[in-house]
Amino acid sequence: MKTIAYIHTDMKEKFGLPRQSGVVPSLCGRIVFEPEFKNPDALRGLEGFSHIWVIWRFDGFDGEKWSPTVRPPRLGGNKRMGVFATRSPNRPNPIGLSVLKLDGIEGTDLLVSGVDMKDGTAVYDIKPYLKVSDCIPDATEGFAAFTKDKKCKVSFECDASPLSPDDKKTVIELLEQDPRPAYKNEPDRIYGMNYKGYEIRFKTADGKVTVIEVKEIKRHE
Repeated sequence: MKTIAYIHTDMKEKFGLPRQSGVVPSLCGRIVFEPEFKNPDALRGLEGFSHIWVIWRFDGFDGEKWSPTVRPPRLGGNKRMGVFATRSPNRPNPIGLSVLKLDGIEGTDLLVSGVDMKDGTAVYDIKPYLKVSDCIPDATEGFAAFTKDKKCKVSFECDASPLSPDDKKTVIELLEQDPRPAYKNEPDRIYGMNYKGYEIRFKTADGKVTVIEVKEIKRHE
């Protein structure tokens, strides 16, 4: 498959990314098409849709060492499920599928929100989301139904002023999802999440996330 575009977001690393699209509504991105596909005619009519399906590549996974079972984070990381019953990136073909809100079109760039990809992720295809066929209200959700509303309580014990109010809101939404590896329960361990040029350092214990430092990441010239 050809890479038709790349998405640019404020998340430079995989750690801290939402595990599903839409769970952090304020995390935005810009889809920039490759020169071969930078044609406004290809977007004709897309402005009438509120959401889009985006098919993309999981970075760092090639499918050669896939496992038939994986440990879903929402089950604590200790219980194995079949890979085809999960959204794990470690699959035979490292393809991601996300529903994103289409906030606008600038030239041939797509402005989207609710993203769950890191900066520079390759995009393979884009399709409009159709409520009449893509939304199934009475669909069952398997084991995911028991964990979908699980969120951590986030607090700051440090100066958060380097972050704008909007950025602080996004950081809170990201940390509410508890980005730690689910099988690690180390309440004294300090984690660092790279967001928009800042390192967000935090600890997690008993369903509570405490941000202890917001530090600007210095670029090396």
